[in-house]
Amino acid sequence: MKKIICYGDSNTYGFNPKNASRYDENTRWTAILQNIFADKYKVTEEGMCDRTGFVYNPKGMLYSAQMHFPQILSDIDENDILILAVGTNDLQFQYNISFDEIKTGLEKLISLAKEKTNTIIIIPSVILSGKILDGFFKIQFDESSIEKSKEVLKIYEQVAKNNNCFLFDINKYTNPSDLDGLHYDRNSHKQIAEKLAEFIDQVVIKF
Repeated sequence: MKKIICYGDSNTYGFNPKNASRYDENTRWTAILQNIFADKYKVTEEGMCDRTGFVYNPKGMLYSAQMHFPQILSDIDENDILILAVGTNDLQFQYNISFDEIKTGLEKLISLAKEKTNTIIIIPSVILSGKILDGFFKIQFDESSIEKSKEVLKIYEQVAKNNNCFLFDINKYTNPSDLDGLHYDRNSHKQIAEKLAEFIDQVVIKF
């Protein structure tokens, strides 16, 4: 059976902003996507909390896509769909990432993926809410992170276009929870899954 590989960070993992648990298989968008496409695809969940996409995370390989991503490519073939949803954690102020570094890092991951499949869906980073400054994650994100999150979509759009990738912007359909300004609530996960499934059916598969 063909696969949909969902590679990303905590919002792909299914982090629950209410209690820091993981949403169950009836709630997180990756698992709902599996239910929708049960007869067509095997959905592989490759989310990791605090994973960066373009800079080295001092937590190590599993948290650094530039190091870990090549390892999952062995399970991908040309008929599979890859969903790449990284970049939000790179906006943490400790990394002080530039827009050029984001562009170069995203292009590098896409280049690696294209060695296995040409069907790649890019999901841009979350547009952070000001609520992030009121909770736990203020130790990682600041005002500069919020401002970068509002500007970075243009980079994702251009890189996706230049590399013949599909772009699915979650920010068009939902916003992060007011509980932490970063992660999605239960209803948002349902919306993401339904809209993404529609996008795959109507745009990606018919392309």
